[in-house]
Amino acid sequence: MITLSGVIGAGKSTLTKILSEKLGKPALFEPVDDNPVLPLFYEGNKKVEEGEWETNPYAFLLQIFFLNRRFKSIKEALCTKNSVMDRSIYEDSLFAKMNYDKGSMTKTEWDMYSELLDNMMEEVHGLPKKSPDLMILIKVSYPTMIKRIKKRGREFEQLTYDASLEEYYKDLINRYEQWEKEYNKSPLLVIDGDKYDFVSNKEDLESVLKQIYDKMLEVKCITKEEHDKLINSI
Repeated sequence: MITLSGVIGAGKSTLTKILSEKLGKPALFEPVDDNPVLPLFYEGNKKVEEGEWETNPYAFLLQIFFLNRRFKSIKEALCTKNSVMDRSIYEDSLFAKMNYDKGSMTKTEWDMYSELLDNMMEEVHGLPKKSPDLMILIKVSYPTMIKRIKKRGREFEQLTYDASLEEYYKDLINRYEQWEKEYNKSPLLVIDGDKYDFVSNKEDLESVLKQIYDKMLEVKCITKEEHDKLINSI
């Protein structure tokens, strides 16, 4: 089981798709296009920034939506022999805490969320597999993040839609810095998303795949024979 992590626009879904195809394993994607709450959340942030609303009433709803989906996905992944996930429950609290700190979630909502997450994690610990075999963090700077957000073109993610997103995105990057230091559920591989443009550059993709395959061998996800076969297929 391999999980991908990183900020919005880091390239998680793209790398998940590539790894799924290269490894011949099923991919589990986080819902975005079929997420009815996400556009409402961004609209709420915009209205708060413009002074129309005091807080964003969709922040808690969005977190519960994601938590429910991520819990379902992680259960499926941990009960499956092999899979690749484009985001997991292990970074969910980062977003919830961010909304709470910004005042978009009340203390009561944060406490309810935290209790629900704790209960879900107890269930996760009882599954056949306790945690991912490998977590891959795609680390990007703010300029790279914005460049990729512009490229994929979701209107509600653009700075032109809401100028306050600049502060939100920079805060998110800083929180992932701390998350990287604290994550201890599984081996962690950090990919430099500024240095390696694996989406558009074939040589960069080959370098990233080699890093992943080498790490998979190191943490015993694959045998030496499987590793050599994957390396030769790059």
